[in-house]
Amino acid sequence: MIAKQTIQDVQDRVDIEDIVSDYVTLKRKGSGKYLWACCPFHDEKTPSFSITPDRGIYKCFGCGRSGDSINFVMEHDGLNYVETIRHLAKKYGIEIIEDEQTDEQLAEQNEKDSLYIILNYANEFFKKQLKESEEGKSIGLSYFKERGFDTQIIEKFELGYSLDTWDGLLQEALKNAYNEDLLEKAGLIVKKEDKKYDRFRGRVIFPIHNVTGKVVAFGARTLKKDDKPKYLNSPESEVYHKSKVLYGLFQAKNSIRQQDNCYLVEGYTDVISLHQSDIENVVSSSGTSLTDEQIKLISRFSQNITVLFDGDAAGIKASLRGIDMILEAGMNVRVVVFPEGEDPDSYSKQLGTSAFKSYLEENIIDFISFKASLYAEESAKDPLKKAQSIKEIISSIAKIPDGIKRAVYVKESSKMLDIDEGVLVAELNKNLIKERRKDDKKRIEESTGDRLLEELIVETEIQTIDQAAQIRVQERESIRLLINYGLNDIEDEYKLYNYLLTELEDVEFVTPVYKEIFDLFKAKLAEGEIIDGNYLVANGSEKIKHEAINLLTERREISPNWQDKYQIFIPSEKDLLDTVVYTNVARLKFRVIQKLISENLAKMREEKDTEEQDKLFIIHDRLKKSEVELAKVLGIVVSK
Repeated sequence: MIAKQTIQDVQDRVDIEDIVSDYVTLKRKGSGKYLWACCPFHDEKTPSFSITPDRGIYKCFGCGRSGDSINFVMEHDGLNYVETIRHLAKKYGIEIIEDEQTDEQLAEQNEKDSLYIILNYANEFFKKQLKESEEGKSIGLSYFKERGFDTQIIEKFELGYSLDTWDGLLQEALKNAYNEDLLEKAGLIVKKEDKKYDRFRGRVIFPIHNVTGKVVAFGARTLKKDDKPKYLNSPESEVYHKSKVLYGLFQAKNSIRQQDNCYLVEGYTDVISLHQSDIENVVSSSGTSLTDEQIKLISRFSQNITVLFDGDAAGIKASLRGIDMILEAGMNVRVVVFPEGEDPDSYSKQLGTSAFKSYLEENIIDFISFKASLYAEESAKDPLKKAQSIKEIISSIAKIPDGIKRAVYVKESSKMLDIDEGVLVAELNKNLIKERRKDDKKRIEESTGDRLLEELIVETEIQTIDQAAQIRVQERESIRLLINYGLNDIEDEYKLYNYLLTELEDVEFVTPVYKEIFDLFKAKLAEGEIIDGNYLVANGSEKIKHEAINLLTERREISPNWQDKYQIFIPSEKDLLDTVVYTNVARLKFRVIQKLISENLAKMREEKDTEEQDKLFIIHDRLKKSEVELAKVLGIVVSK
């Protein structure tokens, strides 16, 4: 509910160089128009990440990420739009003005803010008990030390301790004027009839942070043998939905992005132990089944997940459904299995940091191969089990959106299961057809007939595809020239945008994003406003913004040394605009004419009526003449 004026103030104030330099070291090269660095979104040794300060945009030519200052913070820190605006407003000292809210909305927002405050208070309380109380030091701190957690790790994860009393937190919170009802809503106390007491008593505390680092809940482990349950978690609240939170993600997100891989484990101590072993790109679903929301959280930082399985066959089988969900999301899944009776926590301590890292690297396998080998062992001597195993493996392969990956996994599974590849392909096709029918049914329910027909056309002539690709190239070039040089003169007082709009008036763009930009330019011009690339970056849709940044950013620059050092003048594109734009328009029209010729020929082949064939032949003759004329302009030879 942040006011538009506040958002505008943030957009006007942010400086892309200032923002990005908080994360990487920027260097100038060439003409100095761009600043370069090794990309903060993927691991690289040669800088391919550039920012354009005067336009306020960034672009990585390695991984393809691009955007403005706000996009950069959202991508890098994993924040949503509102969180990013608040973060940048605070950085630049901009007052956040809220739009008017209904009483209900205001009350809801106030309650959320209050819950964050009270949860933070509880977190500080638990940390203090661990460090300062005799009970906390003798029981809680001793437990953490026994697990091998050093002081730095304890502070990093803000571990704490709750005293073994009925209402220690409650009484302390009330003394500090915290609201009793809010303590209950935050899951910190329990009310039963006339009784009120702390939810967590005599337990070590693991704070659960959201992706921005705010404490939203707690996990608590008892140290008593007869106390049940062993682990006790906060109930869901306005700020905590367990299906949308991953333990350790706040501490791991930067490492996940840098390593381009996320280790997924089961428990809190697994996460912390791996950090202790200098492996920071690790998160936990905290004992719950993996959810779509959690998978999307990881995908903000990497498309690669490595699941670390305890050496327990039953546990592995129980986790397979979650892995299929990761495959369905189009992400890459690999697996490491520990020896029987071991888990990441115990095995990292047993091997030590270096040996444990080596174990992970040497024992990693892709998930489909792992699943095939798992079922191959079980079904080796049982035909019925083998048939069921094939269905299980193929059902997972069918979840993968990428056809090439599916084909590779089918081939590998064929070798492992010792079964003909054709049988697996047939079974895979059954699964795919079944899923496609479900999708088609859904689209029929949601779409108009015309739209559905368009979506279901899957076969196109190769020649038409080639022509469409060639047209897209020229459309892209037209839009690039328009948004970069639209206001430049190509003749005396004759702007480039005037020439392009006039010459392409009858050309219908076929690439949706370029058509959208072209139509927007014309619409704004009709209103008396001439827009450019900067306008598209600031006001366009996400698709337009992304494409505009790609078109505004150059991969290479001409070194100033040619002019300054060697006195060799190399004309820039701006110096040759009239020739560049004229040639591009001719090429675009040439490609469009060729496409029209192909379409007209197809109609001629199908038409049976002689009179209609004659009309089509006349059209063909006119199109060929236009093609020849344009070919002469471009220096291309075509058949007449």
